[in-house]
Amino acid sequence: MDLYKKIITLACISLLISGCQPEQEAEEQQVYAIPVETGQIKQGQIASFYETHATLEAPQSAQVVSRITGLIIDLKVEEGQQVTQGQLLATIDAKRQQYDLDKADAEVKIIKQELDRLIKIKNKQFTSAERIAKLEFNLKAAIARRDLAALQVKESQIIAPIDGVIASRYIHIGTMAKEFDPLFFIVNQQQLHGIIHLPEAELGSIKLGQHASIMTAAKQHHNASVLRISPVIDSQTGTFKTTLLIPNPNQQLKTGMFTQVKLQYDSRDNAMTIPYEAIINQDNQYSVFIADGDKALQKTVQLGYKQDDMVEIINGLELNDNLIVKGQQNLKDDVLIEVINRKNLASADQ
Repeated sequence: MDLYKKIITLACISLLISGCQPEQEAEEQQVYAIPVETGQIKQGQIASFYETHATLEAPQSAQVVSRITGLIIDLKVEEGQQVTQGQLLATIDAKRQQYDLDKADAEVKIIKQELDRLIKIKNKQFTSAERIAKLEFNLKAAIARRDLAALQVKESQIIAPIDGVIASRYIHIGTMAKEFDPLFFIVNQQQLHGIIHLPEAELGSIKLGQHASIMTAAKQHHNASVLRISPVIDSQTGTFKTTLLIPNPNQQLKTGMFTQVKLQYDSRDNAMTIPYEAIINQDNQYSVFIADGDKALQKTVQLGYKQDDMVEIINGLELNDNLIVKGQQNLKDDVLIEVINRKNLASADQ
């Protein structure tokens, strides 16, 4: 009897164990879906850019200097003031130069009177051709001295040589200006230049008139275009100089500003574009995940141009693919997913 009871007990235990195993296996085989967010593949224009930096320069500027020595007796402009070509900027005391002009003018008149008198003499025995020739040479020299004195008087009026703005003023009323001393610095900022140096490999991608954009430290964006391309490659740096023309009618840009430059190489219409964050890069092999029902499928893609946070897809995707844009870093091919988009979450909250 005892042996019979033991056999029955062992059989019951065996049945209980075998009944629990399917439940445990079911629990172990349960798979959880990975939440992801999907986005729409877009079609539109995208461009290729080269990014660099440039310091803005004024193509037209002038250092105004004194041509005579004298005391500054009048000052007409201040720094930051807009001036036009020919406008009076300052006046130097020219009394000494005026005295020299009056003296030279008197000498011209005396010599001219004497020369006229000799020419009018009817009896040529009282004069000689040599004397007349000498007076004629003296008259020319006197006229030259008079013109030089008149020029110095004129140069006491300091005139703006170009249109522009007074960038610097180096003098005050009462300053003793010497010859060739700097008085003002004028810049014309209606148009500015940006000088950039591009790698030799980019020479074939640049052409005159090509569009570019610049951004200042204040995040202001301005249009530019390629004005000049140097035909010479710098052997030390392997770069070539390119000059950008930047219209500045409102003069918001200033000479010396440090700017970021985006030079547009090419643009494509009707390009297939996706957010760059959707790309997975594994050993320079690019791929994305798309949602196919409740499964994630991995697709290898070929990239084209990149602009800001968007990238062009040359092949590997279709416009109607349901692209996974968030959560793809945790995915594997054919894994179970749950699409949770922001619109769905907003509807659930309501």
